[in-house]
Amino acid sequence: MSILLWFRNDLRTHDNPALHHFLNNSSSEKPRKAVFFISEKQWQLHDWSPIKIDFIKRHAQALVAELAAINIELELIEAPYFTDQIAYLAQYCQHHNIETVYANSELEFNEQQRDQNCVAQGIPLTLFEADVIVPKGKVLNQSGSMFKVFTPFKNAWLKQVRHAGFDYLGKITAPSLQTTSQNKKSTETASLSSTWPLAAKYEADVLSTFLQVKLSQYADLRDIPSVKGTSGISPYLAAGVISPRYVLTLLLNRNPDLLLATDSKEFSWLNELIWREFYRNLMFHEQRLCKHFCFKEKYQHIKWPNNQQAFSAWCQGKTGYPLVDAAMLQLKQTGWMHNRLRMVVASFLTKHLLIDWRLGEKYFMQHLIDGDLASNNGGWQWAASTGCDAQPYFRIFNPIRQSERFDPNGEFIRKYLPELKSIPDKHIHFPHKYIAQNKMNIYVQPIVEHKTARLNALAFYK
Repeated sequence: MSILLWFRNDLRTHDNPALHHFLNNSSSEKPRKAVFFISEKQWQLHDWSPIKIDFIKRHAQALVAELAAINIELELIEAPYFTDQIAYLAQYCQHHNIETVYANSELEFNEQQRDQNCVAQGIPLTLFEADVIVPKGKVLNQSGSMFKVFTPFKNAWLKQVRHAGFDYLGKITAPSLQTTSQNKKSTETASLSSTWPLAAKYEADVLSTFLQVKLSQYADLRDIPSVKGTSGISPYLAAGVISPRYVLTLLLNRNPDLLLATDSKEFSWLNELIWREFYRNLMFHEQRLCKHFCFKEKYQHIKWPNNQQAFSAWCQGKTGYPLVDAAMLQLKQTGWMHNRLRMVVASFLTKHLLIDWRLGEKYFMQHLIDGDLASNNGGWQWAASTGCDAQPYFRIFNPIRQSERFDPNGEFIRKYLPELKSIPDKHIHFPHKYIAQNKMNIYVQPIVEHKTARLNALAFYK
């Protein structure tokens, strides 16, 4: 068959169904062709951050060399918008008598619309699924509907994986593939995302160390932002350069009973992967989530005050609450934020400042290296109490108490707010009284008072 392979959010040679079927069904005697579209204008419309775009471009360049080792020519094509992708494919398929285009499906609404338009234009598209462990839409409740609560979803998901398993397709191996990947890394010049190694190096160095050394400590360290207690895998999953099925395979190779040991410390990391599956299933069933709708429809027409000055202070890390500000500066400076802090700053924006969660969702996407529509939307709607299985509206994080619990010595705060380095530990979490007593002018005043803001939020939501 004359087949074209279309890479999208799956720039990898392992567990890639489209690539797997392409190799099985295309002739090795003819040149084998694959394409990847660099669509920066479209990505910017979707609020992808510059650091994420850079991260994807680096992986696309590395994949060119990896595929060359298995006799596939990957062409990187500038196509600003989805319409340009369709136009290129329609012309290419016609000129080269392409019988089918293999690709892995994408979850989001605009991407699905693009694929429907491809078919309407006569592009012979054959799609596979590569972004989840259990196929989306397969984990359903007894009435055949989607789960609206995480824990029953998790239990049904685990039952399915235990009994039916999952289709991990393995790695495409070539003699020079690993060497090529390492050489590519060693000659790489610094870029926006260069502090994040390419997936092959991340797997070999960071992920393997995490699974061997840190996984058993994850449950204890995951909420402490001053400690590197997490795996840092989220950018790789969001960009599709590492497969979630591959990750589960590594986990089960190391912990064969993990699917049953739900109370173990190691399971707490797998639990985060299942949350990812949950949010992707929600978006699969409820495409309105791609269009900025609240999952709980009763909240759709809330009139958020949206104080622009307060929103700007939040964005700049100038709220007067050290943990919130340090977290926002971490995001601004690194393109990443610790998960506990994502919950803290999201709660602060929506509950303390009464600012529409969609503004926070957009800001995160515009700055995160691991921006993922389903997970980001799910997290923000969880914090704002508008989402599926979200925290109730009356649960409002106290940013001072969160700071005392998870950054007790102010180590994380001092890293991103060096102006507070001389503040004693017992005052670091809310230093304003100490600063005033010592006649210091080193830190912004709090833009809201916690108790008042909490009462305002309760009244507002009611």
